[in-house]
Amino acid sequence: MNKNTRDSVKAYQDSDFINSSDARELRILAEYLEPESRFARYQVDDTIVFFGSARFISREQAEEELKNAENGNGDVEQAKTRLEMSMYYEAAREMAYRLTEWSKQLVDDERRFVVCTGGGPGIMEAANRGASEAKGLNVGLTISLPTEETGNSYITRELCFNFHYFFMRKFWFAYLAKAVIIFPGGFGTLDELFELLTLLQTTKMRKHLPMVLFGTKYWNEVINFDALIRHGSINADDLNLFHRTDSVDAACEFVINQLSQYALEERGAIL
Repeated sequence: MNKNTRDSVKAYQDSDFINSSDARELRILAEYLEPESRFARYQVDDTIVFFGSARFISREQAEEELKNAENGNGDVEQAKTRLEMSMYYEAAREMAYRLTEWSKQLVDDERRFVVCTGGGPGIMEAANRGASEAKGLNVGLTISLPTEETGNSYITRELCFNFHYFFMRKFWFAYLAKAVIIFPGGFGTLDELFELLTLLQTTKMRKHLPMVLFGTKYWNEVINFDALIRHGSINADDLNLFHRTDSVDAACEFVINQLSQYALEERGAIL
């Protein structure tokens, strides 16, 4: 055996190759197989997904910011807006807590309807926090971004994933979801909302997927669904693809009723 053969590196151990454009397919496949393996190991069959802005903060933090701003250390109007929007953080936290408490009461050998978020701050942190406070497992599907920390402190450590490819992360959101709750958010939230609505509208997603748009004032201002109908770009029936509410009680009742009717007997992922 010559020296070159003896010192050669196996292809899967060659970091230069693995991180090259030639191995992109392997990296994509890894972002399918590794999460699949971990979900199976921790018996996570299905999820309740929470989407929403990474910029919203808790009421406690918002009140502190406003106090500081009024004392001359910040923008008062901005602080007031952040305090107003903190209601969505607290609503997501409460909703995740209640749904986790409900799911834990189900008679089942496996973990059902686990709270899942994008793993970042804001609404994502709030939902992971609520589930954690209910002493339930919860999932964070984080994405490597230069402007955002990944993995808030409330995610179950063994179920914190870090993706490079947005489309693989979105696949795992959709694949295990049995219900989706969308809070006010920006470009990312809108992207996730419309992708799921498109899958449902076109029946590319065959499972029953209840979707809640939480925060009617925000959504009515940001998306003019009536104009889409008026211009003929969607049908009026397409608005039945989601449920709109401002009530934590109503949202939880809707999700639990839908899951009880359509998902309790159905296991695993169906697209």
